[in-house]
Amino acid sequence: MSETPPGDKPEIRYVNLYEAEAKIYTRRISGYFQRLRRYLSAPLIALFVLLPWLSYHGRPVVWLDIQHQQFNILHFSFWPQDFMLLAWLFIIAAFALFTVSALWGRVWCGFTCPQTVWTLLYIAVADAFEGDRNKRMKLDQQAWSFEKFARKAAKHLVWLLIALLTGLTFVGYFVPSPQLVMGLLPHLDAAGNMTTSLGWGPVFWVLLCSGMTYLNAGYLREQVCKYMCPYSRFQSVMYDKDTIYVQYDTARGETRGPRKPNDDFKAKGLGDCIDCSWCVQVCPVNIDIRDGTQFECINCGLCVDACDQVMDKMGYPKGLIRFTSETELSTGKLQVFRPRLIGYALAVLIMLGAFGYTVSERKPVSIDVLRDRGARMYRVDGDDIQNVYTLKINNMDQQDHTYDIAVKADEGDATEFRILHGHSVKVKTGEVLSVPLRVAVQAAALKGAKHEVEFVVTAQDNAAIVANEESIFVGPEHE
Repeated sequence: MSETPPGDKPEIRYVNLYEAEAKIYTRRISGYFQRLRRYLSAPLIALFVLLPWLSYHGRPVVWLDIQHQQFNILHFSFWPQDFMLLAWLFIIAAFALFTVSALWGRVWCGFTCPQTVWTLLYIAVADAFEGDRNKRMKLDQQAWSFEKFARKAAKHLVWLLIALLTGLTFVGYFVPSPQLVMGLLPHLDAAGNMTTSLGWGPVFWVLLCSGMTYLNAGYLREQVCKYMCPYSRFQSVMYDKDTIYVQYDTARGETRGPRKPNDDFKAKGLGDCIDCSWCVQVCPVNIDIRDGTQFECINCGLCVDACDQVMDKMGYPKGLIRFTSETELSTGKLQVFRPRLIGYALAVLIMLGAFGYTVSERKPVSIDVLRDRGARMYRVDGDDIQNVYTLKINNMDQQDHTYDIAVKADEGDATEFRILHGHSVKVKTGEVLSVPLRVAVQAAALKGAKHEVEFVVTAQDNAAIVANEESIFVGPEHE
């Protein structure tokens, strides 16, 4: 800190930490990466919209049933007790993201992230009604007229329709879409009040999701990527010198400057960059890629398409801005396979294999056995030794089942255990039923103080639905 000369007042500077962002007007562009994004995003949007309408055996293909606390996908049903599977899935997705980022940078953000896809969709709608970049800028500067009002109104109307469709689709993953659409139609109840068959809860969530879509894709846009998304902040952790991402070839492009197509620009000390600023004009986050790697860059490749078009017009080789690595820029060699990337990929494959095996071997019923420790044992009429247990049966199948409960000694033990008043219980889908049991054995048959026993639960209508759990049977000490 520098000292203030005697008699002089210290300098006071005011810094505005909430500087308003200038509105971004992007230029319409076509090219390889723009087409690639369209080919990737169109099926994803279609899948997002259609999935809530598809059914499998009378149920939606994907249904997050909050009311009954279950997640249904095809013929699988997952319950709160399956939380570890969900945690595994998120961990696998995170490592898959690390792998892709280590290889290609933020291509997820640029090509398949919903924020980017919906933002570019909204920009395309604005282009359709208000024209390309220069026309939109000119229109905003004009005084209000009927033409300006009509263009703006049409744009916002389509934006709102897209937002409403998005909100309905998203809520359709929690309430079956046919039921949701019909249930949202307003009508008068017996008291003359306006209501819906589903109540106002789903209406609130549809409007909330629609409003957030309209706000994010229509107005916030790059603000979400710059300031709200945590991925843009820790991307540098996953990048290395061999990561392939959008970069400007400084050695080839500098010194930049304007020139005519047939000029001998090299004699003037100029590089291939003609300083047209197209790369900035097409950027949805409003950065200049020529300034180097920046955390705001989402690797959408729009600047690559724009620069390639300019290079074609000038008769220069493409690739002044391209997907490449720092190593390739400095040495001319592209190294894809490296220990870090191989480690990420192996971790993802191992976790996917373990997750797939766990799900495939997952049983639609599970049990938990708790022995009553309040009393060590019971002796009845001098013949039987009894232990009391609580058996918790968790029916995770998509239908109700009646289960037969049996108990047997551990393998190699000839002791015959039996459940008093033999048990068969009906358990509803998703229910965890606690069943008190009393297990008995003749005192003369016991060979020791402790015996390992196994409880087996089998569905009456499907012998393949079975679960077992071991416990301990305690008898008297033998002298």
